[in-house]
Amino acid sequence: MSFFNYLLAIGPWQVVLVAVVILLLFGGKKIPELMKGLGSGIKEFKKGVKDDDSKKNDPSSDSDNT
Repeated sequence: MSFFNYLLAIGPWQVVLVAVVILLLFGGKKIPELMKGLGSGIKEFKKGVKDDDSKKNDPSSDSDNT
């Protein structure tokens, strides 16, 4: 069995175990702050990818012709 098959074989008890370990490591007060930071990081990443794609598709951009 490959690693990918093991990754897909995650059951509900494994999810609960991971959640409990995260709760023990970071505490209940830190988790909302971590999730907020993660969400804003993902938002910035998507914005950067979108901006990069729009620059590649813009024919008036001179960055490729130097």
